[in-house]
Amino acid sequence: MNITMDMIKELKERTGLGIMDCKNALIKNDGDIEKAIEYLRKEGILKAAKKSSRAASEGVIDAYIHYNKKLGVLVEVNCETDFVAKTKEFIDMAHQIAIHIGAMEPQYVNQNDVPQEVIEKEKEIYKEQMKDQKKPQNVIDKIIENKLQKFFEENCLYKQQFFGSEDKKTVEDYIKENIAKFGENIVVSRFSIFKIGE
Repeated sequence: MNITMDMIKELKERTGLGIMDCKNALIKNDGDIEKAIEYLRKEGILKAAKKSSRAASEGVIDAYIHYNKKLGVLVEVNCETDFVAKTKEFIDMAHQIAIHIGAMEPQYVNQNDVPQEVIEKEKEIYKEQMKDQKKPQNVIDKIIENKLQKFFEENCLYKQQFFGSEDKKTVEDYIKENIAKFGENIVVSRFSIFKIGE
């Protein structure tokens, strides 16, 4: 399969990755752009995992104010270098995360941030809901675990489905894609949601 510059350019525009990464992905996927994107996403997530242990002490604080001026969000998104933090792409990414927070109103950044007493309270509620079920204890335990995972997906920013995403990617997936794109560790450190009267 002959890999043309047009094919590489299209893949580069769609992924934001470098020319050589795009060319290699096309070669490995017989010039199929959709398969190359899937391949790059998988590779990017692997690269992102390696970068996630690196310190992210630069970044931006971004704000989103809803059009009716009754809801606002402040979010701190960190990366490794001031150079990346100042790029339009990084600032745009932080703003997309701020919009997501405004739309989905998570309570926590990640499930590690959920206090243990909140988790125990949720488990108590689920146990109460299951008390009249005539099911073996191991099945009940599995149902409770699934309900807890659902709680994390609804209340933790990283676990939520990314607002406006059609391919069901999570915020965590979106951040990992950007880690691969920028070649730096990226983390959401904190956020605050402001609502009129609350």
